[in-house]
Amino acid sequence: MKRMTSTLALITLAASSAAFAADFSALDVDGNGAISIEEAAADKAIAEQFEELDTDGNGELSQAEFEKAE
Repeated sequence: MKRMTSTLALITLAASSAAFAADFSALDVDGNGAISIEEAAADKAIAEQFEELDTDGNGELSQAEFEKAE
């Protein structure tokens, strides 16, 4: 039973990570590996946190910065 629980936890974690990566890709409309403020506008929560998440202040969210929102 313990092995089954561990396996289910890993599957859930993998599915969450995959879905999150898809969200980044979906917002990165131009495919340049970053989310601009214009692209972020498609997600209200990300748009509202954009300035906080843009820790290097370059006006774009890298995938690492984006992942901090989750």
